[in-house]
Amino acid sequence: MPQIPQSYQELTVGQLSARSGAAVSALHFYESKGLISSSRTSGNQRRYTRDALRRVAFVRAAQRVGIPLATIRDALAELPEERTPNRDDWARLSQAWRSELDERIKQLGRLRDHLTDCIGCGCLSLETCVLSNPGDAIGERIAGSRLMPERRAADRS
Repeated sequence: MPQIPQSYQELTVGQLSARSGAAVSALHFYESKGLISSSRTSGNQRRYTRDALRRVAFVRAAQRVGIPLATIRDALAELPEERTPNRDDWARLSQAWRSELDERIKQLGRLRDHLTDCIGCGCLSLETCVLSNPGDAIGERIAGSRLMPERRAADRS
């Protein structure tokens, strides 16, 4: 069976961008964060192996559902070196991320439900503001969205 020339097995950053739909700047950023890797030619140009296509797709899918890049990097680090993430990898990792996403959805629902109170005032200066003063920790003493440091009696004189 004939071997595929090395030049066809590697992609330039432009080719990877065109095929993955990710901007060149995003690919450079992913590389700086350890999500994908490249080698360099003798002319110092980046070259990516074909598995970078699936890794970029994996990163972008995970980002779309709100997974932080550090978490994605840790997940990719669990894979054997240079192995392309497959369907089983995605199923295993997405299952692990599910509870984190469920918690975020609950938090966003709570924020949405409390947002109406803040829209009514506009400056977050309600006596009890669940967004700027969760649990109304000091609402009995003062109102407002910002707390000024209390001055000591000696400072006031």
